[in-house]
This record gives sequence, structure tokens and C-alpha cells, in this order.
Amino acid sequence: MWVQKHMQVQTWARGCLTPVILGALLCAAGPVQSQVVPREPLAAVQPVHLQSGPLEDTLNRVSQQFGVTLSFDPALTRGRTSPALLGDYDIDDVLARLLAEHGLQALRDTDGAYTLRRLPGGVVSLPTIPVTARANESNASNTAVGQTSRSARFGALGTRDLADVPFSVTSYTRQTVQNRQAQTLGDVIRADPASQTALGHGNFSEEFIVRGFPLSASDVTFGGMYGVLPRQIIPANIIERVDVLKGANTFLNGIAPTGSGIGGALNIEPKRAGDKPLTEVTLDYTSGQVGGSIDLGRRFGDDAALGLRISSARRSGSTAIDDEHRQLKFDAIALDYRGEGWRTSLDLGRQRQTINGGRSVVYLSDAGVPPPPSTTINYGQDWNLSRLSTRFGMLRGEVDLAPDWQAYAGVGGSRTNEFGTYSSPTVNANGVGIAGRLTVPYRAENASFETGLRGRVQTGAIAHRLTLSASLSDIQTRAAYSRALPGFPTSLYDPPDVPYPVTTEIGGNLQDPGLTRRSRLRSIAASDTLSWLDDRIQLSLGARYQQIKAQTFNYRGINTSAYDRAALTPMLGIVVKPWQYLSVYANRTEGLAQGGQAPAAATNAGETFAPFMSSQYELGIKLEAAGLFWTASLFAIRQPNAYVDATSLRYLPAGEQRNRGAEITVAGEVLPGLRIVGGASFIDARLTRTGDRNTQGRHAIGVPSSQLSLGGEWDLPATWVGIDGLTAQGQIIRSGPQFANANNTQRLPAWTRMDLGLRYATRIRGHDVTWRANLENVTDRRYWASANGGYLTQGTPRTVKLAVTIDY
Repeated sequence: MWVQKHMQVQTWARGCLTPVILGALLCAAGPVQSQVVPREPLAAVQPVHLQSGPLEDTLNRVSQQFGVTLSFDPALTRGRTSPALLGDYDIDDVLARLLAEHGLQALRDTDGAYTLRRLPGGVVSLPTIPVTARANESNASNTAVGQTSRSARFGALGTRDLADVPFSVTSYTRQTVQNRQAQTLGDVIRADPASQTALGHGNFSEEFIVRGFPLSASDVTFGGMYGVLPRQIIPANIIERVDVLKGANTFLNGIAPTGSGIGGALNIEPKRAGDKPLTEVTLDYTSGQVGGSIDLGRRFGDDAALGLRISSARRSGSTAIDDEHRQLKFDAIALDYRGEGWRTSLDLGRQRQTINGGRSVVYLSDAGVPPPPSTTINYGQDWNLSRLSTRFGMLRGEVDLAPDWQAYAGVGGSRTNEFGTYSSPTVNANGVGIAGRLTVPYRAENASFETGLRGRVQTGAIAHRLTLSASLSDIQTRAAYSRALPGFPTSLYDPPDVPYPVTTEIGGNLQDPGLTRRSRLRSIAASDTLSWLDDRIQLSLGARYQQIKAQTFNYRGINTSAYDRAALTPMLGIVVKPWQYLSVYANRTEGLAQGGQAPAAATNAGETFAPFMSSQYELGIKLEAAGLFWTASLFAIRQPNAYVDATSLRYLPAGEQRNRGAEITVAGEVLPGLRIVGGASFIDARLTRTGDRNTQGRHAIGVPSSQLSLGGEWDLPATWVGIDGLTAQGQIIRSGPQFANANNTQRLPAWTRMDLGLRYATRIRGHDVTWRANLENVTDRRYWASANGGYLTQGTPRTVKLAVTIDY
């Protein structure tokens, strides 16, 4: 941002010197105005291509583009997000459209400068100003800038513009969720070129892989907070925006509760009521499942200070996989209040999911990998079952201590009750083997707390963004199990129907599971982002002191392991902007995670290992040109490795995993009406320091050598198809080969999948109506999608998705 701050300091507090923050934490009490300094005046009407992002940053870019001076109190724009905007406009119309939703207006002075003011009552009517709009400008919700966001949440650093941070992030919006007809978080990020989606260890949970390292659904943050979201499967109905952060992120987010997330992080931004009323009703059909959802948003009061957002969904029926049935019940309510100098929000929700006859993962017994069976065949049993129930909540608030200083705090938690009966076959290269039964009742209680301080000061020519934060997470899990061993013969290609096997082994109390794990994670973080030359150079320094206390108990309630470790994880990042449209960045970060815990399917289930330390180096560029936003990066990550041994089925630590790679992503409008989102990643993931010549230098398990994803949308010209509002969309996903074992004798071939879709937006009796039709895996390609964890997850079959959304 090219912003000059004029501050009158009336009081100041003594600084707090840390290894990272050099300088004083100054609290200002006087009035402050942000003034955007213009360039030379430019043409009255100009092409405008703005992504949704922080309102203050967007106003800065507009001021620079049009060469005008714009002054405003930062309190007017704090916490507000600008809409996407595409077309040819003059400065008055741009400002009117950006500010309309927020009850603000820009008043023009006699000298041509603009000042922001709040409108009485917060009600805005857009002025009628002649503009020259581009093709399809009226269908603004279909623009590429609506598919991805220009801003994202960066943990302790807060919400920032993507060009101003030394990290690689892709942020997918609610519009992307709707247009892909995503039903789970995995459906949203499946097409991300740096990410994969797989099933969990022996169950039906979604497991994510970012930059070649696993990320548990339990470690996905909600508004930046751990321990709130439902476990195993996260419904897409809760999503306003998904931030996919690539790379080690412990400084930003703190310690992940289950120890995953070394290669990246996922954050879901909760839904909030906008200034425009929302009443959306959707009916959908998915290859046998029928469902519907409601999304309501309202603001109340003369100044629209109180917001209410309600989301509810129901879905039930068979899936495209033979004899698999799923049911979803989801409800969430969000309240927020925007007071003078303070803001607060409350999120409450509950989810119930049931999976009957689910198709599970496949374990391998020898050096071969069987060809994937029919896409629809179900090698599970009809008594396979998973019942998931979660209640969750989060309360947050922030207060302005001064125009450039805010304090914030939040508390959240969840209570989970699960019951599952699973049968995962272990087969040879011919697809023949055995399968048993594992029944697991599981309960978890999570509680999280965070508080912090963010502010800005100016010391001569250097501007500082300062943060200080603390977090606490408490996790308790309870589980028991019963098994049926040695199992029954089965085949991937002709699975038998087997009666419910008789129990041969029990661990714990199935009706009242005992405590199996207790963890308490504490951390304190501080950072200083120093900027020179009107933010053309930004240096970020930070560190997080973290403590992990963990205990594990066997199924008889005996404490089997405990540790209490602490570490300091530093962060160093730099952003250099030689031009406004180009950012060059680099970072060096470290990660600390709880040591891996052996999954239920392992013979040493529940065993916990010492904390893992990781490190990352990254160098990249971000370029915004010709309507496209590009990110390209080189990275290297090291982490202690662990996996489930295919022979002994023990979960074991083994040496180190080193991932070196390159990524490129792009999003934007190539031509008027033609938008793309996609990219490619290339990773050389190796096992090092294993002490075993059979594994030393081998490829890491479950990491494709390359991934390619390219999605596009084309607003079909009405002159061609005879109808206005029709959009064609498509997605191609290509995954390179990967290995399922540490000595690389089990190799999965590369695969390619294609998805197609059609969307029609129209108005019926004064209401906006959108019809969507999607066909996933168009060619019904058979493929093993992932070998994450040393087991195989099969790709989903051809799936038909139909939906109609009515906006009342």
C-alpha cells in the first residue's frame, strides 16, 4: 500500500522488547486519517479489474490507478471486504460501487480530493452514472475475481492482501463452492494443484495432503481457530471462503492439535450477514442423493449493526458407489455485531452424518499394486457404518484501543460423538486377500482460546505492523474397539457378502469409552512487519514459543506415554515490490507438531511419538497483469517421517522426509467472459537418513511427482446459443505417479480426470434463479487417487450433480 499515516500521539506505553519485535508498542489516542497519495491524474474512464479483498487495500489501489487523493478514518474500513468489480468505470462510479454495501460514501472536495464519510442510516442507493461496461459485466458474480479472493487469513498476522505477504496462498470463495456443487471441504480443494484429498486410516474421513505432507480434517481452522470444526468430514455449507496456505505455518497458526499440517494449512472463514439481504434456497440431486439447503442473511437496526446468518442443509440417498448410502443434517447460525469501536461474533452449529455400506481404503500385502476395479464396485460390506455427530461453537470479539490498534480475543470448542464399523481389505497384486472388522466408538472434546494485539506505528521512514498473541488448546479423546480376526477372504473385483463377524478381541468399554489421549498446547507469538518506500519493501520477523503437554492411555486406562516439550519456532519473510503489480518474496519458517499417533488400523494403535520439528525455505513471485493473478514459487521442506509398515502394520518413525518442489498458480480472466483457475506443482519427495539402504533416497509415500489442475468458465455469447446467462465450465486434473511403500516397489500410475458443467442464470417472476449441472469424472476413469499413509484410496466414479438455486 502506498499510504502515509499522520498521527498525533497523546499517550504512549513502554515497549516490550522480544527477540523478534524491536521497538515500542505505541498506543495512539488522537484522531488519525489515512491519506492515499496520488500519482498524476489519469483518464476519466478506465478498465477496472478488482478482486474481492480488504476494503482499505482496494481503495488504495483505486486511488493509485485513477491518480486521486483519498482520505479516510481507518475505523471506517476496518474489517470490511470490498466486492469484486470488473468493467470500464470512472472514479465516482468505482467508489460508489465499492462503498455501497458498507453504508459509506466518498465526498469530493473542491480540489478534487475525496473523503470517506458514513451515510446516515447506512442505506445507499447507487448513483446513475454512465459507464462503458465490458461483456457480461452485468453478471458480476460469474467473474473470475469472484472464484478466488485477493485476501486471506494469515493466522497471527490477521487478514492480509495476498501480494503483501511472503507466503503462497489460494483462497476459494463461496461462489466456487456453489459452482462446483461441492458437498464437502474435499470437493472444494480437490482441484488445487498443490493439494490432494484422500480417505483416512481405515475409515471414511477426508484426509488432505498439501505439498506432499498430510493434513487431518481435525487440524482445519475455523476463522483461524483450531478445535472448532466437525471431525472427519466438513460440510461445504459452512464455507464462506477457504484459504489454502502452502508451506510450514506453525508461527502463523500455532501447533496443530493432531500434529499434521507441516506442508500447509486450510482455514475456513465463517459465513457472515452481508449488508445486502440474502435468501437462497437450493434443491440438489447427486447420483441418487436428494437434498436441499437454505442460506439466510439479514442485518438489523438503523445502522445495520446486528447481523444474522442461518445455514441449513439436508441430504440423503445412495451414492454413485454400489450399495453406499449417505445422510447429512447440518445447521449453523452466526450472529455478529458492529459497534462503534468494537465488534463481536458468535457461531453455533451442529452436524450429523451417517454412512452406511461405505467403500473403504485398501491395504497392500506384497510388492505389487492391483489394477483398480470398476469405479462403482464396493469392496466394503453392507454392515460398514459411520455415524458422526458434532456440536460446535465460537465466540470472538475485538475492540479498537486507538485508530491503529486493536485487541482481540476468542474462545471456541466442539464435542464429537462417533461410532464406526469398518472393513478394509488387505490384498495382493491380484486384488485378492483378506478383510476383518474393526468397530470403534470415539468421543472428543476440544476447547481453544486465543487473545492478541495488533497495531501500526511509524518510526521515521519505517512503518511497523506489530502483533502479539497467545493461544491455548485442550483436547481430550476417548475410544474403545472390538475386532474380528483373522478375517475372511475377499477380492476387489468380486467381493463376497459376509455376515457380521463374531468379535474375537475387545479393547476398552464399547458403551463408555475411556480416556485415550489428553493434550494441552500453549503458545505465545510476536511479529513485526517493517516496511519502507511506501510498502515497496516489507520485512516480516516473528517467533512463536510453544509448549506441548500430552499423555496417552491404553484401553485399560494405564498411562503409557507422556511428554512435556517446548520450542521456539522463528519466521523470517520478505516482500519486495519493484512495481505495483509485481511482488518478489522469500521466507524461512519452522514447524513444531505433536509426534505422530499410531492410527486405529495399526498394530500399535494409540502409541504416540515425540514432537516433530520441520523447516522450510521458499522463494517466489506474485504478478498481477492482464486480468490474471500469478504465483510461482520454489520450496524445500524437511520433516521427520513416519508411516504404517505394510508388513508389520506398525506405525513407525523412519528417518526424514525432504520435499523439494516448484509451483505455479493462476486465476483471472483471459478474455472477456473466459476465466481460468489452476496451476501445476512438481515435487521431488525423498526419504533421507533412514539408516536402511532399501529406503535411503527413495521417494516418499503418497506424494505424486507432479500435479496439474486447470479449470475454466466461458460465458457463452447469446448471439451463438440464442440465450443469455449460459456459462460452460470444465476442469482437468492430472496427477503424476506415486509410491505406496518406503522401498518403492509399489507404484501407482499417473491418472487424468475431467469434469464438465453448465450453468444458467436467469430471472423468474423477479427472482434470480441459477440452474447448475455438473458431470464429474466424465470418462468414468478407474484410478487409485492416493497412496497417502501407505494405503490406497480409489477415485470416485462418474457422478451427476444437478441443482437449482433461487434467490428470494
